[in-house]
Amino acid sequence: MQYLKWKENLSHLVELRAELRRRYGLPMKLEMHARQFLLNKNPYRELGIPDVDRVAIIGEFCDAFASLDWRIVNVCIDKAKINTKKYQVLEWALKLSVQRIENDIRSAGEPNSRFIIITDPGRVGKMRKTTRKMQRFNYIPSKLRPGSYRREVERLIEDPLPKDSKESYFIQAADLVAQVVYLYSLLQRGVGKFHGRMPTQVNARQVEDWMTRLRPCLNEKAAPQEPYGIKFHPAE
Repeated sequence: MQYLKWKENLSHLVELRAELRRRYGLPMKLEMHARQFLLNKNPYRELGIPDVDRVAIIGEFCDAFASLDWRIVNVCIDKAKINTKKYQVLEWALKLSVQRIENDIRSAGEPNSRFIIITDPGRVGKMRKTTRKMQRFNYIPSKLRPGSYRREVERLIEDPLPKDSKESYFIQAADLVAQVVYLYSLLQRGVGKFHGRMPTQVNARQVEDWMTRLRPCLNEKAAPQEPYGIKFHPAE
């Protein structure tokens, strides 16, 4: 998101959480982990929110996210297509995401625009190593001819910065979108099935509805050949 929109977007997220607290009893300070929330695991189980309401809450998050001034890039690593033990899942997911953020900023035609990454603290070391490498040597597959070409990441101004997700509605938003995209990808790729504790209301039609509601804020240019712009890797 553009930095001047940061406060405005945050205000809308605070208003959303206040409304969800009023209508469903979801505490504003309770961290939102979408998967555990849908599966009704602790600490959400003790809230006594029915399945149908938890599913509705995810939809309300999707509607709110779609109204905000930001662009969301989604990358899905299809482990069913990985045939080597040397494949670095986190590294590829991060590289593909960072490259698409860089491309998005370049395409905006604003040469002075830059970006930073704020992330959960768990894997900052690995992320730091990967992003530093991308700023020195970065090869991109060519769409016009076989092989690749060099195009280093130039707009990233700092190493990924850690922040505890329970202190950030933005990181929690990323978690929720990632869970919806994960469920969609299971259906799209046919590589798995939903957890047995998933509410019966969460089916193919519901997941498609969530994705459709998110669509206005998805950066579909990140992978224009795929529905909703999700970058799948490996492609085949």
